[in-house]
Amino acid sequence: QVRLVESGGGSVQAGGSLELSCAASGHLYSTYAMGWFRQAPGKERVWVAVIYTGSTNTYYSDSVKGRFTISQDMSKNTLLLQMNSLKTEDTAMYSCAAVSDIINFRGRQPGPMGWIQEADFDIWGQGTQVTVSS
Repeated sequence: QVRLVESGGGSVQAGGSLELSCAASGHLYSTYAMGWFRQAPGKERVWVAVIYTGSTNTYYSDSVKGRFTISQDMSKNTLLLQMNSLKTEDTAMYSCAAVSDIINFRGRQPGPMGWIQEADFDIWGQGTQVTVSS
């Protein structure tokens, strides 16, 4: 099973940029989709961005749309998240995750992440902290 390790977090001022990386121990093609999630102190984990592996199908939460870009570097087996125009409300622990199994979508309606749902993500990294100061 693929293991995920995030890096690239840190402290930045509002308006700045950071790029997060998520290195996979195996080939990214062993995953169906990958995504970034974040959890701020005292709040529930929320999804940030999703990409269907090997495709250009990407989805973003409304809070980051137009500012963040998710991508995959298949040659390096790495998931990336380019974060621009950072805001203080982006402060959180960011985790990458992967859907490792083929999902049976019968009876399912597409949602904000397309056909997959957060419950489909079964491989998780440990997280990397992003702190945005004003």
